[in-house]
Amino acid sequence: MIKKVNQMDRREFTRSLTAMAFAGLAGCAYGGRSSQSANSGLVEDPQGVLDLPPGYAYSVISRAGDAMDDGHVVGDRADGMGCFALGEGRVALVRNHELQVRHYRSGPFGSRPVALAYDRTDDDRALPGGTSTLIYDQRSGKVEAQYQSLAGTIRNCSGGITPWGSWLTCEEDVTRAGNGVARDHGWVFEVPATHKGLVDPVPLKAMGRFNHEAAAIDPATGIAYLTEDRDDSLFYRFLPDQPGRLAAGGRLQALAFVERGLDDTRNWSGVTLPRGAARPVRWIDLSGTHSPDDDLRLRGHAAGAARFARGEGVHFGNGSIYFCCTSGGAAKLGQVMCYRPSRFEGQADERSSPGMLQNFVESDDPDMFNFGDNLTVAPNGHLVVCEDQYSLIVDNHLRGVTPAGKLYTLARCRLQTELAGACFSPDGSTLFVNLYSPAMTLAITGPWNKV
Repeated sequence: MIKKVNQMDRREFTRSLTAMAFAGLAGCAYGGRSSQSANSGLVEDPQGVLDLPPGYAYSVISRAGDAMDDGHVVGDRADGMGCFALGEGRVALVRNHELQVRHYRSGPFGSRPVALAYDRTDDDRALPGGTSTLIYDQRSGKVEAQYQSLAGTIRNCSGGITPWGSWLTCEEDVTRAGNGVARDHGWVFEVPATHKGLVDPVPLKAMGRFNHEAAAIDPATGIAYLTEDRDDSLFYRFLPDQPGRLAAGGRLQALAFVERGLDDTRNWSGVTLPRGAARPVRWIDLSGTHSPDDDLRLRGHAAGAARFARGEGVHFGNGSIYFCCTSGGAAKLGQVMCYRPSRFEGQADERSSPGMLQNFVESDDPDMFNFGDNLTVAPNGHLVVCEDQYSLIVDNHLRGVTPAGKLYTLARCRLQTELAGACFSPDGSTLFVNLYSPAMTLAITGPWNKV
């Protein structure tokens, strides 16, 4: 059922509906305001789920425990997600479930057998992590089908879409074989959006073994960019041997700055990369990328690669790669980095015209931006960032970021959970987003195309 937000206190909102649409919200951009004024453009949801601006509405299209068409149920801990066009207003949503071995009871399988699983427990149960796929008709607002599409992985956190219509799902876990499981973990897997049922779970080992978070591909080059959720993480680039065929292998590199001595973007011990500043970069080849000792980031940094504070969601848009650093910045409230690729990206000539990394956003006000995680690019070129706070009582929001780096509030989650998996339908009419646990997938409609 759609919950509409259609009225609010005049003392809190005096502008017109048009002004309060996407660009109007941007007009209330970051200026050190309190949380009360930051939320003042939102209408309180009577269902207690998600506060939105006037003119926007959401529907809950899937929940943890819902029966799926394959006999399984929707798993909990919904995280990263990608949206793919199927034609005639239909889309496929491929959704991660950040389930570990110990989360078996909240997983999709119960006691049901699973034929295709990457890994199993010592007692031969398929690991509960993986992805589920929803087929959704935007015209009718109905889910046509739901099924598990990847099984047997651990803690599928975020990922990214590919230009050829698949979802890259990333394991944020580096469990080794013998610790209650049969195989090593810490890989990226590929899930074609149109595949019905479970895919053959093939790890893309050339993309490295580490605490993966998310992936994004530049459609112009086929190069993949990867984040790592660690306090001392690196930012990675994967140069495929055959663009469009990641399983065919390639070369993994880490970002470093051209400027010697600049090797830390976190700004924790003095500001080395000020907000708004951009610096030219170079890329370091990495060896031993299967990293059995989980030391790839340490060896990379020792070779000159720059450190980032918990790299999380990454997305390609506006000709750039945007990614969140959840606890980055002098206040440790979060950063958004913007990487602008070289016009010779991945080629020998890129040294003559290097890519640039900018500290695009750095928060010093928890009421305006607090622990950004997944992110996407809206139809009007603004960023939409999901918050994932780590406080005992959380107050997570969807935050907007203008092309000028100004912050504003798009939505407020009223439940004690994180927002995740934000992605737009290909026609730009609907923002899909997950509530982590208890898992819910929401479809949010509104004037997203307004500028």
